[in-house]
Amino acid sequence: MRIFFFCILLIISVFFAKAQNSIDRIIATIGKEIILQSDLEMAYAEYASQFAVKDEDDDEKCAVFEHLVYTKLMLHQADVDSIVISDAQLEAAINWRMNQFLQLAGGDSRVIEKHFGKSMAEIRKDIREPVRDQMYVEEVQDKITTNISITPSEVKAFANKVGADSMPVIPATFEFGHILKIPPVSEVEIAEIKDRLENYREQALRDDNPKNRFSTLARLYSDDPGSASKGGELGFVERGVLYPEFEAVAFNLKSGEISHAVKTKAGYHIILLHERRGESIKVSHILIQPKPSAEEQVKAIEYLDSVKQVILDKKMDFSNAALEFSDDPNKLSGGWVIHPYSLSTKFDQESLDQATFNTLNKLIPEEYSSPIIYIDEDGVLAYRLIYLKSKVAPHKANLTEDYDVIKNAALEEKKNIAIEKWIKNKVKVTSIKLDEKYKSCDFVIRWQIN
Repeated sequence: MRIFFFCILLIISVFFAKAQNSIDRIIATIGKEIILQSDLEMAYAEYASQFAVKDEDDDEKCAVFEHLVYTKLMLHQADVDSIVISDAQLEAAINWRMNQFLQLAGGDSRVIEKHFGKSMAEIRKDIREPVRDQMYVEEVQDKITTNISITPSEVKAFANKVGADSMPVIPATFEFGHILKIPPVSEVEIAEIKDRLENYREQALRDDNPKNRFSTLARLYSDDPGSASKGGELGFVERGVLYPEFEAVAFNLKSGEISHAVKTKAGYHIILLHERRGESIKVSHILIQPKPSAEEQVKAIEYLDSVKQVILDKKMDFSNAALEFSDDPNKLSGGWVIHPYSLSTKFDQESLDQATFNTLNKLIPEEYSSPIIYIDEDGVLAYRLIYLKSKVAPHKANLTEDYDVIKNAALEEKKNIAIEKWIKNKVKVTSIKLDEKYKSCDFVIRWQIN
């Protein structure tokens, strides 16, 4: 896990190192690739901050330097192999990494913006090149390890080598499914929302300073918790980040123009365009999310109660009931909730919101919750039944309960050995020059770099 966070930090820290140092020196060349002293200093500073390293440690610094040299060696190989990363692949990778940052910050973008002193849109732009480099590294790694597999006997040998006492502790994990019911919103409610937004638009346009008035209205009335406190500002955003319906309107506005109501998954917006730079726009918006009436919410609860009774009466199993009755667009999984990053059905406490964890923690396997309120990632209000399939208490990893975890660790070790062997062969035919100060680092000897 520490290495995972370390790699994420290096993706962004190296960029800022280059941006903040105009006078620098080269401390390594690997083929056509170079490493600057500032690259190492900034990467090490981020590493030390993240892992509470108080005093400068030569071994830790060598470990950071090793990662930088390794990355450049992989980039050199990507160039030799003429590997191509498409813009679509890059955008998907940037979206994933931005979500990782948000997850590490507990979903609060302000924590990330405060740490780097930049808006989320600026960070997104700044990490574009480092993320592309990381993708090249991963492509080369995949080429080296693509044919590597592992047998059950190798998994068992790996577990015996590690030893039961040294196995990591697996946190409590849950497997669960849900049946979702989204209460409908009346046409009257939608019409009222559109009228309100049209009124806000007219108020702003009538004002001597439309942008200031728009900002005030956003602070007072917008349902977007991330931007309302900033007067609705989203900053500069590249095409492909926001909802397609939102972008279709926003990119066609003129500077200072305010749109009419636009519908997205999140609700209804009016959009103010501040500025456009190529495929990036600086915009503000006011969002109003439709809310179902109390009567419709009661109907949703009663509906789920009736579905629960159908299952308890054994007239239908959970998965079939989910396929038949759930409003979840992902119900083709049979109602099972899938982790968005690991694509596994297993969740630990850290990957669950507090309300869901509290519900699961009170259930026993094969038990159903009562209908509970649920707000999806777009802010849509719904209700859901939760079914707990399995619950595993915290424990030391073992082959019986955690075979896949141990298998993955064993496979990763085997891949690392293959990559280490590849590196030793590669450095023999690659022009590598290192600053004298770092030639005593362990990896220089281990990789047999002249």
